[in-house]
Amino acid sequence: MRTKMTKPGERSVEQEAIETNGETQGMDHPLHEVFLEEIADIYNAEQQIVKTLPRMMKAAQSEELREALQTHLSETEQQVVRIEEAMESLGEKLKRKKCKGMEGLLAEGAEMMQENKGESSIDAVIIASAQKVEHYEMASYGTICAWAKQMGHQEALTRFQETLNEEKAADEKLTEVAESIANVKAQERT
Repeated sequence: MRTKMTKPGERSVEQEAIETNGETQGMDHPLHEVFLEEIADIYNAEQQIVKTLPRMMKAAQSEELREALQTHLSETEQQVVRIEEAMESLGEKLKRKKCKGMEGLLAEGAEMMQENKGESSIDAVIIASAQKVEHYEMASYGTICAWAKQMGHQEALTRFQETLNEEKAADEKLTEVAESIANVKAQERT
């Protein structure tokens, strides 16, 4: 097989293939820019969650829910670090961006918790609020993973996929606590 000779400064088909399949693919593409925006969004969302989870743990009545929230707080703190590592692997700096979606979900959750303070339904309300947050995160990380895969950002993809798996597991744990404890208790009169 003969390869075409390239002039100085030109890229061969082989060079383009390497760049297309390597970590640098898509760095100057519009998808890369929205990818970075989405990462900035979820980074801020994770930081908001780190601040909110202790309040949710304090309000929870069941030990099982407090433990689930504590476990997820530890995971969330690691997820923040993982985002920073992923950006480093891309050679990018994190942009500052306020996640308005998460801000709204957390404000709604705080309001629901306040309205149900001291009620038998408080754990069910906390779980409902937390699961809305988990679903937002799963949607965000699912998108980020798809885009990272599309652009060949394998190292970042590995980190984001790990976080997506943790978010799914946290959602399943919350469902388990809701079905076995919180929803049953919420039917009791206080």
